[in-house]
Amino acid sequence: MPSPLDYPDIPLGRYRHFKGGEYTVIGVALHTNHADRYVVVYRNDAGNLFVRSAANFLEKVPADNSSVLVARFTSIS
Repeated sequence: MPSPLDYPDIPLGRYRHFKGGEYTVIGVALHTNHADRYVVVYRNDAGNLFVRSAANFLEKVPADNSSVLVARFTSIS
């Protein structure tokens, strides 16, 4: 089981995906089959729930097929 120091710093609130969609992060949880992995739980404005690994949520991705890296999700709250 990871220690509290391993908990990813992902505040709850509104985020914008680099492709433009907006989402609300409602929690961070431990994956049930991988106790060393955290997932981010978030929803869109229609109320659909999603999960994504915390590492994937926080990673940098190429913007508009360029070599410029941007955050996959940016806090807007």
